[in-house]
Amino acid sequence: MCEIFVNADPALWEAEARSLRLGGVSTSLRLEKLFWSVLEEIAARDRLTIAQLITRLYDELTESREEVGNFTSFLRVCCARYLSLQLNGSISTDRRLPLRGLSANRSLDHHVSA
Repeated sequence: MCEIFVNADPALWEAEARSLRLGGVSTSLRLEKLFWSVLEEIAARDRLTIAQLITRLYDELTESREEVGNFTSFLRVCCARYLSLQLNGSISTDRRLPLRGLSANRSLDHHVSA
């Protein structure tokens, strides 16, 4: 069973740091290449750069919560939710279709609690 994970390309879990501005502050985010790839796909669907997507996620998160906590963990969960919502059919796998018009309430109905 584990071979499908163990034999994956090791480059997928190599960490990569990228610099951007969040909340007016220059910062660096370190994520595995697999997560950067998923974030790039999400951004491309709405014709955003990855920096624009991450800034938008950060701004919306800080508007809805007093404390952000571990933002890179939040980004990893965003990627996992995106893939999970595609798998259960809540989000189209057609990368040409934008995500910005999707109903958050409908997607949250398919939320999986830990």
